Amino acid sequence: MDDTDTNNPNPLEPPLARRSRRKSGGTTLRDVAKLAGVAPITASRALNTPNAVSEAILLRVRQAVEQTGYVPNMLAGGLASRKSRLVAAVIPTISGNVFLEMVQSLTSALAGYGYQLMLGQSGYEDSREDELLETIIGRRPDGVVLTGIMRSPQGRQRLLTSGIPVVETWDLTPNPIDMLIGFSHEKVGEAVARYLYGRGRRRVATLSANDQRAMRRMKAFSDTAVALGMAMPGETTVPGWVVSAPTNVGMGRAGLRELLARHPDVDALFCSSDMVALGVLTEAQAMGVAVPGQLAVVGLGDLSFSRDLNPALTTVRIDGARIGSTAARFIFERSEERVVQDSILDIGFSIMERESA
Repeated sequence: MDDTDTNNPNPLEPPLARRSRRKSGGTTLRDVAKLAGVAPITASRALNTPNAVSEAILLRVRQAVEQTGYVPNMLAGGLASRKSRLVAAVIPTISGNVFLEMVQSLTSALAGYGYQLMLGQSGYEDSREDELLETIIGRRPDGVVLTGIMRSPQGRQRLLTSGIPVVETWDLTPNPIDMLIGFSHEKVGEAVARYLYGRGRRRVATLSANDQRAMRRMKAFSDTAVALGMAMPGETTVPGWVVSAPTNVGMGRAGLRELLARHPDVDALFCSSDMVALGVLTEAQAMGVAVPGQLAVVGLGDLSFSRDLNPALTTVRIDGARIGSTAARFIFERSEERVVQDSILDIGFSIMERESA
């Protein structure tokens, strides 16, 4: 029997019409089969036992999968309900303390709605995000919470076609995949530069991790500082030192030594995280550099230890608890087919003024 749909001589054209996220439940195997011009059972064989179909049919099915972003449902047939009561969250690293407040709040809030959290770690360099997302989508959670907005085209397509509610966090964009809770990294950098200028600092520098969000903060900080006259005459950027993400205390210590060896006149330092800033404060004490007298230090994250340091750390606070609880509410409301109000939310940030700056 020929499984080809003879009424469609060009089965891959036109592309499958985009479906409503709420009503469609995502791209199905039937959609893939229709686009490939074969019966659903043939599409299933091509995906599960490719040796059982011809090369031509296998190619068409794989092209349809690529075009639609379809990921096989690993739970199909095994559940009486379409709800898994499971939400997946993806963060760059579990060693990044800055995300812990969000994860804790998300876990607690989801539990209140009757959901459990599955946590995935994507990494920074050589990110495993696409592979991780494919596995997550295949298990059909009731929601996905992502850290940041920089999705690959393939990963973004798969999330869009999955029909699964998605909440992106820790960033802003006018074009989110679905829902968004975040803040502007550029505004953070600008605000810290203006704060230090207002405190009388004139030779500022940065010590940053190399992840994309941190580098955007530092660029905005540098651009604002240059505009305010806080760079050396003729310079278009302020001094900086970049370390690999995720960061640790040792990187902060080494970074301060390198910066002061090259730029001994630096009087303020913006660090990409409180962990880096802790290393800076530790090394400053070892080197006999007075903080804040000789060097002002600003971090980001307002981690639990920041206010208890000596001197207490001036830092940028991001309300991770609010991000987590709001993400849980968004997913619950979407799963109940309610309209999510303010589905793109800028939670802002605040500078916690303490002794280090």
